[in-house]
Amino acid sequence: MDNKIFSQKNKLRQVLFPLIEPYRQQLLEVGDGHQIYVEECGNPDGLAVMVVHGGPGGGCSPTMRRYFDPEYYRMVLFDQRGCGRSRPFASIQNNDTWKLISDMDFIRNYLGIPQVILFGGSWGAALSLLYAEQFPERVSKLILRGVFTMTKSELDWFYTEDGAGKFWPEAWKAFKNMVPKNEQNNIIHAYHKRLFGNSPSEQASFSKAWANWENSLASYKSLGRGFNQSTEYARAFARIENHYFINNGFLEEDGQIFRDLNTIDSIPTIIVQGRYDMICPPATAQALHSRLKNSKLSIVPEAGHAMSEPGIIAGLINATEEFKFL
Repeated sequence: MDNKIFSQKNKLRQVLFPLIEPYRQQLLEVGDGHQIYVEECGNPDGLAVMVVHGGPGGGCSPTMRRYFDPEYYRMVLFDQRGCGRSRPFASIQNNDTWKLISDMDFIRNYLGIPQVILFGGSWGAALSLLYAEQFPERVSKLILRGVFTMTKSELDWFYTEDGAGKFWPEAWKAFKNMVPKNEQNNIIHAYHKRLFGNSPSEQASFSKAWANWENSLASYKSLGRGFNQSTEYARAFARIENHYFINNGFLEEDGQIFRDLNTIDSIPTIIVQGRYDMICPPATAQALHSRLKNSKLSIVPEAGHAMSEPGIIAGLINATEEFKFL
């Protein structure tokens, strides 16, 4: 695959496909007391694609079905442990990166899919890369958005004074001032104490603050604006994400994804990245692209992190359309 940054001039489609309903929904017992919600949409005999949502702590949504031609693709969407419709909700027990990779492989095998396309953004991109590095023979292609690789430098960018907060000091000030000044040098740890403390009201307020900081920097056209998330969603998102971040993603070492990229060098990969992504800056996507010989990188000029932005939509749909013929 050509090893150049792709322009968005060669657009195939810029609008989402019509919303469809799943033809099968189920809760799969994966062990450790967890049940994973899985849905299948589109063509049961089509090319299999597994959608890997972000967070950690997010969940799949009906809109995620709309990035694929439903006549061509067999879409598999699932909620990761503790997320969305998976049970137990918001649980961090037996919940780590390697359990999620095991769940993904269980789903693939249970559904009888020999090889699968992985479609993941942000944390979903990291999890897709890690799965592919563990099981390269089981992944046919990768579509990645807003690349995140769970390194210390990426976490420092978003949770220390010298990163994204430099661009949005008012939002950062509100976020960090939730904790005492003597704890502001380690925001992840300071929030962890409150998110997992004994006070339900404190858990709720810190969950909303955690989710709001991230969501306020997600979309290019609404950067710095807060969002009013439900307490239930915010609690699951914040607690699970913080649980992963305080444990450095449960990886063996910092930079593990880049360490093992040689195992997936032959997998066709398309990377879609917002130029003004304040959560996962483009440098990581560029570094990944430079290391993967069989990759394409599309930098979307007026876009941030959210997959709902027009340029990101176009880039992702162009990728799914291109992979129909590769």
